[in-house]
Amino acid sequence: MFVTRILSQTGKYFLMLKEVFTRPVKWSMMRQLILKEVDDLIIGSLGIVSFISFFVGGVVAIQTALNLTNPLIPKYLIGFATRQSVILEFAPTFISIIMAGKMGSFITSSIGTMRVTEQIDALEVMGVNALNYLVFPKFIALLLYPFVIGLSMFLGVFGGYLATVYGGFATSAEYITGIQDDFIPFHIAYAFIKTGAFAFILATIPSFHGFYMKGGALEVGKASTVSFVWTSVVIILVNYILTQMLLS
Repeated sequence: MFVTRILSQTGKYFLMLKEVFTRPVKWSMMRQLILKEVDDLIIGSLGIVSFISFFVGGVVAIQTALNLTNPLIPKYLIGFATRQSVILEFAPTFISIIMAGKMGSFITSSIGTMRVTEQIDALEVMGVNALNYLVFPKFIALLLYPFVIGLSMFLGVFGGYLATVYGGFATSAEYITGIQDDFIPFHIAYAFIKTGAFAFILATIPSFHGFYMKGGALEVGKASTVSFVWTSVVIILVNYILTQMLLS
């Protein structure tokens, strides 16, 4: 029963994607919708992403430094470990899971509220492709999501730098040496490839749960919770698959 329901919902999800990219709304209207979504989803997320990235980068650096108890281990490994942790996993993956809670819940609740208040029914009566009208602007806005992750990478490494230097764990030169040591440029490309996939997931799965929810105001909250859970699960699974494909 559970497997059947999963397959049914998966098929419904892909049918939704087909509708999102067909029968587009007029560009004059779509442009305004896209700018609004950029403001809500991208610009509105910069504060929390910056705060979390800066301090988590500092925590990673401090924990690495505290575990380097052997005097024979070079201090520049603090910068190396911080760079690898932030670029490979923390910035693209864990920030995306946090955004599944922030962005995803916002998307699900906003679309779900429109469903409850019959605004979506009104759009369909007027002949508007509701899925294109509601979901496509979010998809376009989240094309800027790699910018958010790039900022997260920078602030994570910078937070580690400040924690390391001003905490007295290593010198500035040692930390910078660690950042530069054995750097593989493809790791940046790998992080942004993952980010692109996660952006697509963040735009579509919460929209799916909001658009097809049934019930009243209470069910909007439940749909937001279910949306966060499934978005996080899919992000983790896609992260595993892409890591296996790109780094193995």
